[in-house]
Amino acid sequence: MNDAGDLWNLLLLAFGLMLVLEGLLPFLSPPQWRALFAQAAKLTDGQLRFLGLTALVVGCAVLLIAFD
Repeated sequence: MNDAGDLWNLLLLAFGLMLVLEGLLPFLSPPQWRALFAQAAKLTDGQLRFLGLTALVVGCAVLLIAFD
């Protein structure tokens, strides 16, 4: 397969893994997931942006380490 096909396969694999990980907490413990979601809803926009930025930086660091 060509490089573009390999990239799409890798992106689909990453997306599937993200969905599996995102689905674990609501599947295993719905009450804790609801409580976590309720707490997240109370955060300010700035706090949510900081969490999003932190997740982006950590994710990019993991990708850099994995593909180095």
